[in-house]
Amino acid sequence: MRVYVPTTLRALAEAHRTGRLGSGPVDAYAVTPGLREWYVSDDIEELEYAALTRAAQAALRLLAIDPQAPRRRVVVAVDAPDGDAVADPDRGLDPSSVGAVRLAAPVELAKAAAVHLDADDAEEDVAAAAAALGAADAGDDDAQFTVDGAEDHELLWYATQEIPTLIAGE
Repeated sequence: MRVYVPTTLRALAEAHRTGRLGSGPVDAYAVTPGLREWYVSDDIEELEYAALTRAAQAALRLLAIDPQAPRRRVVVAVDAPDGDAVADPDRGLDPSSVGAVRLAAPVELAKAAAVHLDADDAEEDVAAAAAALGAADAGDDDAQFTVDGAEDHELLWYATQEIPTLIAGE
């Protein structure tokens, strides 16, 4: 099963040093029954893209709580055994948890299939979105517009061999 782990460039640099993402249970996103029902599609590529998008939204939340991290969303795509990614069935259609899964153990970076990362030109919009996230959550429509602006930027695909270049300077 392909899972999408939201992270930051700082955390990716740490994962590169240690060989694994996270230190305990790892929150990620995947094509779950809840995501299938929410997205209403049978096209696996569309569903995978929806899971990736959900992970990018979670990466933005990570940036909002880590002011030192470069303002670029990072999602690591990992292939995990089906039984390792567990969705909470009681929250399946809760809009805040659609596609959310938890991996019980840290993810070995060697199992990563790819890294998805904002381009340099997204930094300004992503920074503004991270700063506006709290107000957007409180119902501010202007702040929500700013947060949505980050989604105008597609995450770029990188091979895992490119991680040292991506984290240079971290």
